[in-house]
Amino acid sequence: MAEVALSKSNYWKTAAINAALRGQNFTAPTALYVALYTSNPTAADTGQEVSGGGYARQAITFSAPTLAADQAKTSNTADINFPVATADWGTVTHIGIRSAATGGNLLYHGPVNSPRTILANDRARFLTGSIQVSEG
Repeated sequence: MAEVALSKSNYWKTAAINAALRGQNFTAPTALYVALYTSNPTAADTGQEVSGGGYARQAITFSAPTLAADQAKTSNTADINFPVATADWGTVTHIGIRSAATGGNLLYHGPVNSPRTILANDRARFLTGSIQVSEG
């Protein structure tokens, strides 16, 4: 799948302000996961995540941020390979970065540049560096 630029969820915007400006403790997730969506998850976490057909969120690790032109940027450090679909997953239009393999909180979300229909015996894949987050 193509490059994806992500935006903050309402949960993460609120948590960041509370931690940085209000002194409220925030416990960072110990692992992060990519979730696939067939509709926009929105900042409010209201989208339709893929389910069934062998689908499972996949772990993701990000690089140390780099600073340039008043932006801090990071991207995934390895390819993200979803399992082979055992049934049709639908058209994947968006992804989210979540704090757990199931449930958890949506941290970031965004549209994929080229939505793709995942059929049985197909798989979704994101190459190293294609999932990008910037702050600035």
